This record gives sequence, C-alpha cells and structure tokens, in this order.
Amino acid sequence: MTEVYLRRLSRWQAEQQRAAVADVHVTAYRGAAGAEYRDRQGFLDRFEQHVQRLGFDMMVADAGGLVGCAYGFQVERTGEWWSDFRGELPTDIEELTASGRTFLLAELMVLPAHRRHGVATLLGERLLARLEADLVVAAVDLERPDGEGSDAGEVGDGGGGDGGSRPPNAAQETVRAWGWSKLGLLAPHSPSAVREVWVRKPLR
Repeated sequence: MTEVYLRRLSRWQAEQQRAAVADVHVTAYRGAAGAEYRDRQGFLDRFEQHVQRLGFDMMVADAGGLVGCAYGFQVERTGEWWSDFRGELPTDIEELTASGRTFLLAELMVLPAHRRHGVATLLGERLLARLEADLVVAAVDLERPDGEGSDAGEVGDGGGGDGGSRPPNAAQETVRAWGWSKLGLLAPHSPSAVREVWVRKPLR
C-alpha cells in the first residue's frame, strides 16, 4: 500500500478541499446505487455548516490524494445536540457541555482500499491529541451495517482499520476497542434515526 501521510487542515484549507473530502465520503459510504449525487450534496451541505462551527478541527490522510479524514467541533453550550437524548442526561455531561468543554467527533471515514492498516486509529488519535476539551462524544448510527459515519459523529473505519465487510454494529465494537464508553441513545422522532452515544476523555 502507498505510504499514507497525515496532516492537519485549517478551516480555510478544509473549505478549499471540500470537493475531495466529498469524494472520500461517497466512496467510503458505498451508498445505494444512483444515490451518489444526493449523498454527495447532502454531505457538502453539512460540511459547509460544520467548518464554521466553533472549535472546528480536521485531520486528513493523504496518499497522493485524500484517502480518509476525521473532523469535529465543540458541542454548542446550549445543549441542543443532546435534545434527543433518551432518559436523563448526567449532570456532569450537562456541565461540561455548558462550559464549552465537550468536543463532537463529527466524522471519521477511510476509503475501503486503505482500511485494515490503522489509518482510522491514527486519524482519531492525532485529531484528539491536542484537544483542550474534557469530554469527546460521538454518535453511532445503528442503521448503517458498515459502520460508516455521518454528521452525527459515527465512526467509520472498523477500529484502527479493521474495515471492509463488517457485521452489523461494527462501529460499536470500534469505539469500544478505542476505550470509549456507551452513554445512551439519541432517539429523535424517526425510529430509523436512533443512534448510540459514546464518550471518552481526550487522548493526551
């Protein structure tokens, strides 16, 4: 496999490379045939909003072209992200969110050809290594059997590159292997949109 280099992008650089990032998204997610344009445009719309979020940070993996990326941003102090949390949100989570000390891992994706080589783990470690946040959160979409991610923070490379053909709920096994803990569920009105919330302390 071609050697992979990791680099951090500024907000401006991320905006400049949005088309290449969208290409990675479409390929990594392997959506339904004929849905590529819709999936790509939907991602671009979300990415345009995410890049402007407070605390936005992004790492990409490059091997003569982008082969993966990880990015995230600060969870809004208002706690809106938790509005669909099922049950009572722990007090410490509320306090960390209100104080601006919670970071959302919004996206982690790697092209199929570069999985099983630890690229996702390196992306995640480098992204979280310099965080000033006291808590990192991610939401795993239970409806994606391949474990790929979306704007909600799903993890998409099979735990350090153990990607490829994965059984359902592989993303849960990924974040568990990374030392994350399951907090609960985000359950909006649509049953198909239920996601698991996982949390962890940043890597220092």
